[in-house]
Amino acid sequence: MESKDISDTTRPQASLEGVAVAASEHKGCGASGGSGKAGCGSSMAPEDMAPGVWEKVKNHPCYSEEAHHHYARMHVAVAPACNIQCNYCNRKYDCANESRPGVVSERLTPEQAARKTLAVASAIPQMTVLGIAGPGDPLANPEKTFKTFELIAREAPDIKLCLSTNGLALPDYVDRIKGLNVDHVTITINMVDVEVGARIYPWIYYRHRRYTGRKAAQILHERQMQGLEMLTERGILCKVNSVMIPGINDQHLVDVNKAVKSRGAFLHNIMPLISAPEHGTVFGLNGQRGPTAQELKALQDRCEGQMNMMRHCRQCRADAVGLLGEDRSAEFTTEKVMEMELSYDGAARRAYQATVEDQRQEKAAAKEVWLEGLRERQSDIAILVAVATKGEGRVNEHFGHAKEFQIYEAGAGGAKFVGHRRVDLYCQGGYGEEDALPTIIRALNDCTAVLVAKIGGCPRASLKEAGIEPVDSCAHEFIDAAVLAYYKGYVDRVERGDITHAPKGDAAIRQGAYVAA
Repeated sequence: MESKDISDTTRPQASLEGVAVAASEHKGCGASGGSGKAGCGSSMAPEDMAPGVWEKVKNHPCYSEEAHHHYARMHVAVAPACNIQCNYCNRKYDCANESRPGVVSERLTPEQAARKTLAVASAIPQMTVLGIAGPGDPLANPEKTFKTFELIAREAPDIKLCLSTNGLALPDYVDRIKGLNVDHVTITINMVDVEVGARIYPWIYYRHRRYTGRKAAQILHERQMQGLEMLTERGILCKVNSVMIPGINDQHLVDVNKAVKSRGAFLHNIMPLISAPEHGTVFGLNGQRGPTAQELKALQDRCEGQMNMMRHCRQCRADAVGLLGEDRSAEFTTEKVMEMELSYDGAARRAYQATVEDQRQEKAAAKEVWLEGLRERQSDIAILVAVATKGEGRVNEHFGHAKEFQIYEAGAGGAKFVGHRRVDLYCQGGYGEEDALPTIIRALNDCTAVLVAKIGGCPRASLKEAGIEPVDSCAHEFIDAAVLAYYKGYVDRVERGDITHAPKGDAAIRQGAYVAA
C-alpha cells in the first residue's frame, strides 16, 4: 500500500539524522545561522560559510543575492526533451515575447552553444555562469548537456557550470556531473507528499515506461531525494526551486523546506506560480491563481526560519542572457554569433571582475555606516521600499524606464532584499503610458516608498495619491544605504508626529511576464 506522505518513510530515521549532521558539516553550509538554519545562502558573507564555499557563490548571481547586482548569467537551450509533465509548464519554441521557464527563441547544438557562450563572455565580462535549464530537462538530454559542458570547460575554464533539473534522472548522472566540475545544481521540488504531487504532475516517463497519478509522484519524489543526497555528499551546492501554487502546495512547501534542509540543500527558492491563460498551461487554462505578493513573502518568511531563502529569482527563460532581470539574448542569435570574430580574453575578464569586487567593498562600507546609526534606535516599525535599479547595486533607474522594482524590507535591524515586481514600462517613446500607471501602483501597493533616479510630475502625483512616497533625492547612491537612510528619516517623522505609520495593503504579482513591445 502506498504511503500518503513518504517524505519520512522512504528512509530510516537514523539515515535522515546522519544526512542532517553531514549537511551542517559541509553540504554547502559551514556556519550556524539563526533559528537553527544553516548559516549560508543568498545574502551571506565569507565569514558565514565553509572554506571554499564562498569562492563558489561570490560571483554566482543565483546563489548570492548580493552578487546578482553585479554579475550576469546565461542559459543555453540545448535540451528540448522532458521526462515529466507539469501542470504549470508549457514549453514554447521560436518565442521572443515571453519571459518564463521553458521558453526559447532558438534551440542550439552543443557546438553552437559553446560558441555562443564564448561570444557572450567576450562581450559581457561580468558573465560568470553558464547554465543549462531546458527548455526541457537537461538530464532527459544527457549527451547534449554533457557535450556542451565539456566544450565550454575546455575553452573557458573560468566560467562556472550550472545545471537545473526536475531530478527524475538525477541519481543516474551524479558522478558524471561531479566529474565535469559542475559545482551548482538546482532541483525543482514541489512536493514530498504523493497526494500533492499527483495534482501537479500528470505523468512521468521513467525507465521506458509512463507512470501517472500517485505512482508517478512517488517515483519522482524518491528520485529527487536520492539525487539531492548524492549531490550534497559529493560537495556539490544544491539549490531547490519550488513553485508556490495556492490551494495545492502553498502550506505543504513548509514540509518540503524541512525535507530538503535535512538532506543538505544550500538554498531554497520559492517562486510564484505563473498561470496566465495565454501561456496555455493546464493551471492557466483551468483558472488556477498565483499567489499575491504578501502570500509569497509570508511563506518565504516562514521557511527562512529553517534555512536561507532565495528571493531574487526572475524565473528566467531557458535562453536568458545578462543580469537577472534583463535579457540580452536578442544580441546573440545564432546568425549573429556565427558572424562574430571571437577573441576570448580571460585576463580582461578577471580584471573587470576585480573592479566589481572593489565596488562591492565600497557598497558594504556605505551600508555599515547607516547600520551603526540604526543600532541604537528602538523601533518596531518595518516597511517595504521599492527601488528602481539597472545594476551595480545602486538607485540608478528612471521611474519611467523601470521594467521591474526591487523590494527591500527596512527595519531597525537593517535592510533586506525580499523580492521584485515586474511592471509594465511607463515611458513609451518619450511619453508616459497612463494605462500602465495603475498596474505599477498595484504592484507596489504594499510599499511605503519608491526610490528612483528620476521621476516625472504625473507619476509622482499618482504615487503620492496612492500612499507611496516617490523619492529621487538618493539618485546613484548604493541601494542598502539609500533604503536605510530613508527608513531612518521615516521613523524620525513618525516619532515627531509629522506622519502616522499605518499598515499597507497587499500587492499584485504580475502574471503575464511579456517582455516584447
